[in-house]
Amino acid sequence: MTWRIQSSTSGKSGDSFIPFNPHSTNPKGHSTIVFVSEPTSRSVGTVGLGTRKPSMIAKNANEAAVTQVITDLLKAVLSENNKTAKFRTLLRRLEKTLRSIEPILYGNGRLSKVLEYRPENEVKMFLVCVEDGRSLVMKCSSIKCWNVYKKFVHVCRLIRLDNELWRFFESELVANVSRVVCLGNEIRALGDKMDEVLSVVTKRAGGFSSSCSVPGLPDVVVGLDFHLQEVKRWLMKDENQVLTVSAPGGCGKTTLIKLLCHDHDVKGTFGQNIFYVTVSRTTSLKTIIQKLFAQYLNVNHYEFQTDEEAKNQLENVLRQRGSQRILLVLDDVWSESESLIQDLKFPIPGYKILVTSRFLLSRFGSTYELSLLNDADARTLLCYSAFPYDGIPKNIPNDLVTKMVKCCKGFPLALTVVGASLCGQGVVKWRTTLKKWSDGQSIFDTNKSLYLSLRASVDALEDLPIARECFLDLGSFPEDEKIAASALMDMWVELYNLDKEGMHTIEFLLELSSRNLLSLVLARKDASELEGYCNEHFVTQHDLLRELAIHLSSQEPIAHRKRVLIEFSGNNVPAWCIKQTQEPIVARLLSITTDELFSSMWFDLKAPKVEVLILNVKSQIYALPQFILNLKHLKVLNITSQGIYPSELQEFPLIGSLFNLKRMRLEHVSLSPSIQSIFELKNLQKLSFIMCEFGNALDKFTLDGPPILPKLIDLEIDRCYDLKEIPSEICGLDHLEKLSITNCHELETLPKGLGSLSNLETLRLHSCTKLAKLPSSIGNLHNLIFLDISDCLSISSLPDQIGELNGLRVLKMSGCRGVEELPDSVTNLSMLEDVICDEETSYLWSYFESYLCDLKINIVEDDRFATFMKIVGP
Repeated sequence: MTWRIQSSTSGKSGDSFIPFNPHSTNPKGHSTIVFVSEPTSRSVGTVGLGTRKPSMIAKNANEAAVTQVITDLLKAVLSENNKTAKFRTLLRRLEKTLRSIEPILYGNGRLSKVLEYRPENEVKMFLVCVEDGRSLVMKCSSIKCWNVYKKFVHVCRLIRLDNELWRFFESELVANVSRVVCLGNEIRALGDKMDEVLSVVTKRAGGFSSSCSVPGLPDVVVGLDFHLQEVKRWLMKDENQVLTVSAPGGCGKTTLIKLLCHDHDVKGTFGQNIFYVTVSRTTSLKTIIQKLFAQYLNVNHYEFQTDEEAKNQLENVLRQRGSQRILLVLDDVWSESESLIQDLKFPIPGYKILVTSRFLLSRFGSTYELSLLNDADARTLLCYSAFPYDGIPKNIPNDLVTKMVKCCKGFPLALTVVGASLCGQGVVKWRTTLKKWSDGQSIFDTNKSLYLSLRASVDALEDLPIARECFLDLGSFPEDEKIAASALMDMWVELYNLDKEGMHTIEFLLELSSRNLLSLVLARKDASELEGYCNEHFVTQHDLLRELAIHLSSQEPIAHRKRVLIEFSGNNVPAWCIKQTQEPIVARLLSITTDELFSSMWFDLKAPKVEVLILNVKSQIYALPQFILNLKHLKVLNITSQGIYPSELQEFPLIGSLFNLKRMRLEHVSLSPSIQSIFELKNLQKLSFIMCEFGNALDKFTLDGPPILPKLIDLEIDRCYDLKEIPSEICGLDHLEKLSITNCHELETLPKGLGSLSNLETLRLHSCTKLAKLPSSIGNLHNLIFLDISDCLSISSLPDQIGELNGLRVLKMSGCRGVEELPDSVTNLSMLEDVICDEETSYLWSYFESYLCDLKINIVEDDRFATFMKIVGP
C-alpha cells in the first residue's frame, strides 16, 4: 500500500517558519555569520589560533559561532520579555531553554560533543535557524494586539524555534532535564489549516452544529489507497444499495470515506448529490432528515411531526431528482441506531447508502472490514507524527521506533497521537514510555493495546497537571459537537484559577492540540486579542478520545470522583444514580446529558461541592432539576441544547437561588419572562446568551428595587436572531466592562443611555445587519478601548460624539458600506492605533492620517458573497 502527503505549506512569504533550509539567506538586519572551513594562514594568525590544523580551526569557529548566536538570541529574548506581555509565556519558555543550554556552551567540552558528529551543513543551517529565530523574537513587540491570527502564527513559530533548540542540544540536555517540552506535530501547518477552516466556520450556525457537507482531508493519509479502490469498486456495483465500512474506533474509517467522497470518479458519478451526515449515538431519524433538508435542500424551520412523515418527505424529494445518482453517507452509526439505515432505504434507482460503523451491522450483508495498517505504513504514519519535518527519525534508534510502532498495533489514531506525544523527545522518553506500556493493565475490554497507547499520551501530561485535567473535562460535552473555547474558559477560570481573558485557556488548548488530543478551530481570521482570546475559537475531538477522557475520569468510586458524568437514555436513570442518592458526591464538576425523549423526570442528587454544572439538552421542553437548590457552591452554569429547535426551559426561577454563581452560559434555548430571576444574582460576573430565542422574555422587564447584576463585568449576546431591541435597563450595569452583541440580525436600535456604562472597555456589535446608528451618548464611554461595528450594513454614518472616545485604540468597521464620510471629530481620537476596514473605507480614513500620528489603517479582504448572505438574512 502507498501513502500520500497533502502539503499544508502555502508558499507565501511569512506563512511558516522553516528551520532547516539550505538555500535560506541571512535576513536583512541580521548580524553576519562567517562559516570557516579552510581558513588561510593569515586568517589563522588573525584569530590567534597559531598553527592548528584547518579542521580544528573550523571546529573552533563553529563552536564560537554557535555560542555567539545563542548568546544573541538570549539577549533578544530578555529584551522583548521586558517590552511586551503578549508573548510572555513563550518568551519565558525560550529563556528557560536557553538558560539550560548555557552550561553546554562554556563547560568542559560539552559543546564539542554536540558538534562532534554533526555534518558541516547541518551546523550552518542551525546557525541560520537561530539567527532567523532572533529576528522572530525581535518582532514580538511589533505584533498588533488586534490581529489574533498573526499572533497565533507567531506563537507557532516561537514554539518551533524552542523545539529546534531542544533537538539540536538534545544529547546533552536529556542528561540534566527530565522532560522536553514539545508543542506540535502539525504546528507547521496551522496557518494553512486555519485558512482552510475559515470557509466552514464562517457559515452562520443553525439549530444544530453538525454540518452535512463532506469534511476536508487530513494532511497525511497513509495506507488507504488499496482500501479506497476496493470500497469504490463495491460502491459502483448496482446490486449493493447499502455498503458498510466497519472497523474499531481510530482505524481510519472516516478518513477513508472522506477520500472516497473527494475521489474524482465518485464525484463524477454522483456529482453534487453526495450527502454526508455524522450520526451521533443518540441521533433520531427526524434529526438526520432535518439536517439533510436544511443543509442540502434549503428547507429551514420545517418541523416533522413523526418519523414516518420525515421519511416520506425525504423520499419524495429524492425522487424528484429523476435519474441523477445519489449517495447518502452516514458516518459513525452505532449498533443501537442500525434501524435508521433501514428507514433511509428507498427503492430509487441509483440511490446508495454508505455507512461507517465500529460495529458489524448484521442486517446488511455488504460489509467491508477495514484492516489495520501494516508495519510499513504504520511506521510511516508514526514517523510523520513524531518527526514532522521530514518523517525521518533523528537520534532515535530504529529498534525503539519499531517497538513503538508494534505497541500501537496499527491503529492510525494511536500512531498519530502517540507520535505527537513523542515529538522532540529524547531516547530516555521513548524508553520510559515503552516501559509504562509493558507495565500497564488493561481496562478497556475491547482494545487493550489502543487504550494503553492512547493513555500514554495523556500520561505524558504528568508535568502539565492542569492540561491533563482540561483534557479530562472535555468528556463533559456531547460527542460530535463543537465546543466553544469561551465555554471552556468559563469552567477553567473557576476550577483552575486561569486568567479571565482566556490567554492560558488557549495555551492549554494549543498544548492539547499539538498532541492531537483535540482539534482547535479559529472562526474568524481578523479576530482581535482585545475581543478576548477565546471568543472566536472552537474545539472538536475524536469520539474515541472523548471516550478515553470519560474512562480516565471514572477510575475512582463515584462518590470520590473529581467530575461526575451522567448520561440519560430517555427517562432511564442510570442504576448507580439511584443507589447514590443517599450518599453525597464530592465532585467539583457535574455534567448531565439527556436525549430527545427525556421528559425531565429527575432524581434527588446530593452534590454539595459542585462548582461547575453542565446540562446538555436535546428535548424540546426541559425542566431544570430541583437539586439545583442545594448547589450552594455552584460558580458556573452551562445549559446547551443540541436539538434541532431551541429547548424551552422550565423551572427557571430555581436559578435565582444560586447566590454564588459567577458565570452562566445559555445556548440554543427558548426563554420566557421567568429569566428575570437571573437579574437577582448578586455575584454574577459573566452572562452569555448564544443562539437563544427571546420571544417575549424581555417584554415585562422592569427595574424595581436594588440594582440588577451589580457585579456583572461581561455580557455576551450572539446569534439571537429574534432580538429586536435591548432593554434600557442594561445601562444600569455600572461595572460592565465588555458588551458583545453580535450576529443579531433583527436588532435595530441600541439604548439611548448606552453612554452610562462608564466602565465599558470593549463594545462588539459585529454583524448586526439592521442596526441603523450608534447612540449619541456613546461619546461618554471614555474608557472604551475597542469598538467593533464590522458588517453593520445599515449604519450610514458615525455620530459626531465618536470623537469624544479619547481612550479608543482599535476600531473595526469592515463591511460598513453605508458609511460614505467620517465626522471631523475623529481627529480627536488621539489614542487610536488601528482601524480595521475594507479598501473603500480606508480612503475615508486616509484623509485623517496626518492628524492621527499613531494611526495604522489595516485593510481586510472584501468578501462580497459573505456580505450578500448577511443581507438576505439568516
